[in-house]
Amino acid sequence: MVYVPGITKALVRRKGGGKNKGGKSSPSTSSSKKSPKSTRNLPLGKKSATMYGNGGGPVRTIPSGVFAGRTVGGGTRADVYGNRKYGSGYPGYPIGVAGYGFPYFFWPLTFGGNGAYYVHSNEYGSPDNTTRPGGPMFTSTYASNTQNTTFYFVADNDTATAMVPIIQQNCSSVLDSGVSNTPVPYNLSDPNAPKPEQAVQYYRASSAALMLAGYNNTAQLSDNTSLPDTPLPTNIDTDLLACLNRTIGVAIPLVDGANPAAWNFGVTLSVYTISGFWVLHHVLSGIL
Repeated sequence: MVYVPGITKALVRRKGGGKNKGGKSSPSTSSSKKSPKSTRNLPLGKKSATMYGNGGGPVRTIPSGVFAGRTVGGGTRADVYGNRKYGSGYPGYPIGVAGYGFPYFFWPLTFGGNGAYYVHSNEYGSPDNTTRPGGPMFTSTYASNTQNTTFYFVADNDTATAMVPIIQQNCSSVLDSGVSNTPVPYNLSDPNAPKPEQAVQYYRASSAALMLAGYNNTAQLSDNTSLPDTPLPTNIDTDLLACLNRTIGVAIPLVDGANPAAWNFGVTLSVYTISGFWVLHHVLSGIL
């Protein structure tokens, strides 16, 4: 199963016709890139998350507080991709967020009353909740330098801020440098704020998302979770989409543990190249 439903198909159609980006839009996965980033409010006294880190480690139980009894930790880089549905990306769990643990230490995004019933979860507070791991929700904007395509990356403040220089470095050849990438607070009352139905990819147990301006995935507005996703528009900059999605997937900060394979649920990761694009496959055993 290709790691990005509906996205990789669009990329494969570009065989032999992709632009020569001179390597600038291919994110590095080198271990030398690993960099701890100070991250506020993490459970169990953790103080940082690591760019390009493996994640993993033992699964533990939160001993006290509002989420006492829930599990935390164990999520690995191999499972960092969800799909377009809010509540995706929890290893071994169905779509949803209510009552779940925190395999990546971070809380899922919250969107108030927008979207389907499984988006209406108030247990994680409002987007401006200052006790959220990584801080309140913020949004950064990334626009194409060749087409009318704009993406939003929504995550906690610390994650959104940490990703800016990585994305700028990896995707410089396809980014519009005239558009500010500085993260701004996610404002739930702003009618122009990115919404769940605009998500093209969730990451890290739905604690971060890449959203496309103008996209309206009506399946996200229904209580029927079996509805197929609305196809992505055909006139978007797929080079930018590919670069953002790859970069976020390989670099988004994870809380490292001693055992990177502790929460793998039979999932392994393979990487290969098709016409210059990095393609990641999840090899599933015992999940479906």
